[in-house]
Amino acid sequence: MGKMTFEELSGDYSAERMDTVAKALEEVLSLALPQGCITVGVYEAAKSLNVDPDNVVLCILATDDEDVKDVALQIHFTLIQAFCCENDISILRVNNTRRLAEILGGGTQGGEPMDLHCVLVTSPHSSSWKDPALSKVNRFCRESRCMDQWVPIINLPER
Repeated sequence: MGKMTFEELSGDYSAERMDTVAKALEEVLSLALPQGCITVGVYEAAKSLNVDPDNVVLCILATDDEDVKDVALQIHFTLIQAFCCENDISILRVNNTRRLAEILGGGTQGGEPMDLHCVLVTSPHSSSWKDPALSKVNRFCRESRCMDQWVPIINLPER
């Protein structure tokens, strides 16, 4: 088989493929949540990345349309993205915080709204986590980096 053109490679990122990755991401989050492998919040994520970056398997940055105007949040995102790239941590942007809140159990913790702008998935300490959905998401992130899309954006479809 010959070399693929850029158009053919780009075409591989079809709506169907993005939907498959979004479903895999939902599965990863649903499996990690009951295991206590989710860190939610920009500051909590920064602390976790500082203490044990090798344990982080995925970083999700989530925004809605109004968040684009939040300069402080964009600065935090830039720093987190740089750290994740430097430490070979897969990173995704998600553009539906309401759907992310649903997946993570409603978006409140102890009655307080969660800061869903940054969500980390960590590996359980008990064993090496071999989750096929996580492998699919990580492969998508690696392939995106090969195409110079360092932080791919995923649309989490409503269910």
